[in-house]
Amino acid sequence: MEERCLINNCSFAGVKPVMVDLPYPEIKVRGRNRNYADLLNVDYCGFVSELSAITQYINNENRISLEECAMARTLLGIAIAEMMHLQKLGELIVLLGGNVDFSCKTCNGRPKLWSPEYLTIPENIDKMLTADIEAEKDAVRQYEMHIKMIDDDCVNAVLRRIILDEEYHIMLLKSLRSGT
Repeated sequence: MEERCLINNCSFAGVKPVMVDLPYPEIKVRGRNRNYADLLNVDYCGFVSELSAITQYINNENRISLEECAMARTLLGIAIAEMMHLQKLGELIVLLGGNVDFSCKTCNGRPKLWSPEYLTIPENIDKMLTADIEAEKDAVRQYEMHIKMIDDDCVNAVLRRIILDEEYHIMLLKSLRSGT
């Protein structure tokens, strides 16, 4: 008796980062500043963070790829862009004298490790896309708040460039949601 294997025919070959077609500023800082590094660690691995976004997008892509290949490919492309953001934030954190250890300081000043409890895992595609849109909007608000708190034009130039990608992701996700 021959066993049948299930296969996912959705090809992810050639998926590229989904991002604005503009270069990123050079990764540099005006000087070491642990307070700025701590702020960027929130963007790196806090509740609203690049690590949370990457994990959520990959999870969503995995869950829908059998039924919605084109959408899954777009979500993977967004996840790849978020990986690039994570990498750039990590470089900035190190230059600022911080640690890249998947923890960030909480309101009480204690470090907290990143956790999958930060993710939103809805049961259907419409709610999934809605959660992704809200997470991107939260990221933009958080980056804008951090730009106001950081007095380093080099760091802020990178954050502003990342915001452009996040706003582009919002636009794409809204168009995907309107198509469901």
